[in-house]
Amino acid sequence: MEFTEVVKTRRSVRSYKPDPIPDAVLARVLEAARMAPSANNVQPWHFVIVTDAARRARLGKLASGQTFVGEAPVVVVCCGKRYRDHYSWLADNMYVVDCTIAIDHLTLAARNEGLGTCWIGAFDHEGVKGAVPVPKGHDVLMLTPLGYPASSRAFRETSARKPLRDITTQA
Repeated sequence: MEFTEVVKTRRSVRSYKPDPIPDAVLARVLEAARMAPSANNVQPWHFVIVTDAARRARLGKLASGQTFVGEAPVVVVCCGKRYRDHYSWLADNMYVVDCTIAIDHLTLAARNEGLGTCWIGAFDHEGVKGAVPVPKGHDVLMLTPLGYPASSRAFRETSARKPLRDITTQA
């Protein structure tokens, strides 16, 4: 798929088919996340890939009751390890930016493969840490369900974006 089409049609999907994701497809999506840039090439991310149905359902409940999270055949739990970036004013919060870039790569790669995702930031942090094997020293930063959308209309362009003139300044 052409990249601009991927970007224009990526949407938050909240209803998934139970169809499994082929291993090769999942590997390509995760590889895209792995290739994301990070400050000083620290690569502070770790992805917990949750396929167990009971664990996925639990994550849906821990995600502020957003049960659709657990309905996808895979839930990706993005974890990040804090480090100090001496070059950025963000200092020890730069890992959040790095992991966000990695998840964005993942969501775009997923769209390219015909898979839906939905950024989930509302969740019980400690509950999720207890539900999945989060590596020592890592925080859970976000979750995303990953699966084939139940609706054939899931991927469409939207006009609900501010025009360029409202978000840019020429200097």
